Amino acid sequence: MKIIELVNNIRVPITNEESDVLLMFRNHQELSRKDLNERQIQLANQLVNKDILYRRNNHGQITYHKK
Repeated sequence: MKIIELVNNIRVPITNEESDVLLMFRNHQELSRKDLNERQIQLANQLVNKDILYRRNNHGQITYHKK
């Protein structure tokens, strides 16, 4: 379990698995859903719910972006 601080100074606990998904954004601005496995998609959606990532649907292609 880790705690990260968001831009607006709110601290949010995340799991180690969620942290691993966030590390994928070090080298990329956005990740496509088709590049993730099922577990990573579930974790990315949890991070969207925690307001750490945002999800965008661009002409049927879903991508995730770090806030």
